[in-house]
Amino acid sequence: MKRQLRFGALLAGAAVVAVACSSGGATTAPSAEAPSAAAPSVEAPSTAPESQAPAGLSGELTLWESYASGGGELGGFNKILDGIKAANPDLKINVVEQPFSDIFNKWNTDVAAGGGADMFIAPNDNLFSQADAGVLADLTSALSGKLDGFSPVSVEGSKVGDKLFMVPESLKAVALWYDKSAVATAPATTEALLAAVKDGSVKLGLNQNAYHMFGFTGSFGGKLMDGTGKCVADQGGFADAFKYFQDLKAAGAKYYTDGNALKQDFQTGKLNAVIDGPWQTADFKTALGDKLAVAKMPAGPSGGKADPFTGTDGWYINPNSKNIDLAVAFALQFVGTANEQIFSDLGGHVPAAPGVTINDPLVQGFADAAADGLARPQSAQFNNYWGPFGDAVNQVLDKNADATTTVANACKLMNQASGL
Repeated sequence: MKRQLRFGALLAGAAVVAVACSSGGATTAPSAEAPSAAAPSVEAPSTAPESQAPAGLSGELTLWESYASGGGELGGFNKILDGIKAANPDLKINVVEQPFSDIFNKWNTDVAAGGGADMFIAPNDNLFSQADAGVLADLTSALSGKLDGFSPVSVEGSKVGDKLFMVPESLKAVALWYDKSAVATAPATTEALLAAVKDGSVKLGLNQNAYHMFGFTGSFGGKLMDGTGKCVADQGGFADAFKYFQDLKAAGAKYYTDGNALKQDFQTGKLNAVIDGPWQTADFKTALGDKLAVAKMPAGPSGGKADPFTGTDGWYINPNSKNIDLAVAFALQFVGTANEQIFSDLGGHVPAAPGVTINDPLVQGFADAAADGLARPQSAQFNNYWGPFGDAVNQVLDKNADATTTVANACKLMNQASGL
């Protein structure tokens, strides 16, 4: 009965987060304690661990991915798979593409029913809820000593408490994409961005949700939760950021509830700046070529750094699988240094693995954004953020609601849901 109750809550939470992050193929301290500082550096060490997984894998695995529905990451993913197949001729891999909007709920439903694929790759959007519901294999023992040298924030982002539930692959945070043929220098401050939107030099598009917009709250000095998980957004910064959302709209910024429409408008030149994630890299490169550039979200009026959620992507494994050891070995080969070099070069991924050279300034821009970002918390309290604050974003933008009152109400609802 306990598992059934947890699973019902899990489905509801997954639906909220899928909506929040659906415009990207993938979406942001990963413990019950909410971090108050920026995430640790995501720059990979210069040396790789000696061995991450044995060669000569044999058997059969069924895995899920959502890159086809998310854009140009699929090329890098397939190239890595082809290399693993060539190196392991006795390994059969069955790949099933799942729409990103469905992947979490379908996994939860299948695994709770005793079935499901062996593994899937996705961001840590629902890590806490899935681990709590028992639909992810505990990989703590299997990964002991296997993640040496990996980015610390990626390892922490794979945990709930002190247990590992994911093999980390990459880090993701949103940043400011812009067309440098139209915007010579990205606005470095919120004041400069607002002025550029007002004078028309920056044609800005923004995803209207509590995920893409979150980084601005750090720019204005806001803090979401204290060390107990209690919402403290009403104590400063958040209301200023929400008022800034209104100011940007009044100045001419365009807000989108359909991320694909925003993407299309940027690719066709109707917009020359958008805030979105690295999962758009290949498609944006195809559309804009050498005109494409990336910068961190702007700092606030007092020098506060934007702190977009820094999420970890990685491989999750089915506790029902009869091939858990094989799945772990496959995942470790997939995230090894040579393969992560491919994903960085072709898919725009910020690598979790050590020894990867970031050759593309676009990828480096996202590595910088992730380093300044807020490591996506993995706690029951944080799961109660999405509904109240998603509604709050809509209220201030669609109904011109008072920012201070709206934030205070959202914080109150979040704490009530957390029992605080």
